[in-house]
Amino acid sequence: MIFNYHRVVRFQDTDAAGVVYFANVLGICHEAYEESLIALGINLKTFFTNPSVAFPIVHTNVDFFRPMYCGDKLVIKLLSQQIGVDKFEITYEITVDEVIVAKAMTRHVCIDVSSRIKQELPDYISNWLETNRKDSEGAERRKLREEIV
Repeated sequence: MIFNYHRVVRFQDTDAAGVVYFANVLGICHEAYEESLIALGINLKTFFTNPSVAFPIVHTNVDFFRPMYCGDKLVIKLLSQQIGVDKFEITYEITVDEVIVAKAMTRHVCIDVSSRIKQELPDYISNWLETNRKDSEGAERRKLREEIV
């Protein structure tokens, strides 16, 4: 699913120059990730405190195109996809007034918490990824139809 998360930039998100501090962008993206899990019925308390499985971020990047300021109304579009039996990637497109201001990506790997060894993604994450994939394909088809009309 292309999940949309709406958020207002707060003063605490900014640096001395008055723009969003670069590291805070990943925090905002993680908020969007958490909200997408909630939207599909995943209990965050259980998800983040589950003693048997974890999904650490193993790679990330952010590209900045325009500054974000305190008071800006952000829309974070989140798209997740499975990239292996034990990992998935989330891409984020951050817009202000429909203008892309940043793009980010986080790559997550599934591990057994006690052994720290990679393992296959559990069913609930596979279902979350599958729902995201189907919804994003539907959104792309709708977008193409709108462009044709």
